[in-house]
Amino acid sequence: MCGIAGIFKRHGGEIDRDILQRMTDALHHRGPDESGYFFDNGIGFGHRRLSIIDLASGQQPMLTNDRRVALTYNGEIYNFKSLRGELESLGYRFETNCDTEVLLQAWVEWGPQCVNRLRGMFAFAIWDANREILFLARDRLGIKPLYFGFASDDSLVFG
Repeated sequence: MCGIAGIFKRHGGEIDRDILQRMTDALHHRGPDESGYFFDNGIGFGHRRLSIIDLASGQQPMLTNDRRVALTYNGEIYNFKSLRGELESLGYRFETNCDTEVLLQAWVEWGPQCVNRLRGMFAFAIWDANREILFLARDRLGIKPLYFGFASDDSLVFG
């Protein structure tokens, strides 16, 4: 169990770091092991981690090496080992043994269609600066919930 939080401003602008930190702190009970943040123009992710798979690495939000794609994720991808093998056969290299990195690279390879390959319980947010897309998804049964709404300044907030 982890906790994710985020703020997105469609037209860009600075994210209020204090608000995002308070949103993330409210999820401490879901992930007491670590916290992390990602900020870019018009986007901010917060993450609370409960370390289960790959205790030494897998910190979040996780970014691609070029820092153009960021992921905050809660859940477990049951078939991440087979997806990893498929991605490795396509030339991807992995620095961790966690399902988070597999999900991140699956997005890079397949974009929104990556969700059709996932088996498990999950809720995640991806900011892809290359495609200029914020993508939110949850598992088909809603085992891992994903809530979102709009703030008074028209920002999308989620957790």
